[in-house]
Amino acid sequence: MPRPTTAKLTGSFYRRPAVELARALLGKRFTRIVEGERLSGMIVETEAYLGEGDDAAHSARGKTERNATMFGEAGKLYVYFTYGAHHCLNVVAPGAGDAALIRAVEPLEGIDTMARNRFGEPATSEKDRRRLADGPGKLCQAYGVDRRHDGVDLAGDEIFLEREVRRGFEIVTTTRVGISKSSELPLRFYIKDNQYVSKR
Repeated sequence: MPRPTTAKLTGSFYRRPAVELARALLGKRFTRIVEGERLSGMIVETEAYLGEGDDAAHSARGKTERNATMFGEAGKLYVYFTYGAHHCLNVVAPGAGDAALIRAVEPLEGIDTMARNRFGEPATSEKDRRRLADGPGKLCQAYGVDRRHDGVDLAGDEIFLEREVRRGFEIVTTTRVGISKSSELPLRFYIKDNQYVSKR
């Protein structure tokens, strides 16, 4: 796929409701610069979390030290550690504790580095490439993102989003996966027929 032809996304892009933001993230390029190397991929799957009233959101019961970033400025990264094993990353939306979880990306650049982060060795097959970031924990491991990156401004130079890699795709809407609370809400979105989505 081609390199983006426009600049990174600005703060105004992120100032939209969480559901709209989760859908708008699809097709965008998520990039991290590590020692001068670009690690990037097209976002193919997201979920929206709606703060108060959404029992699956970390912010459902109010602001804490752990989730404080969710109550801050839109366009920041909220990174959390879950199940004692995985990091997950969200893009903060406007509102009290709203955010969009990036669930999966299609790797485009820095694939060998992503594979070493995930598997300890370069990706040797298309199957390996599909497994690099087809889930929120895998994505963070591939990019080397952890709690140190909580609160990072996506308008910065280390981690940022760039405009569309691809347009004109169909968006599938489903209930969220991997949660037990508020699981009936149709707040998961993914690019139809994309092979890098975590679950179809």
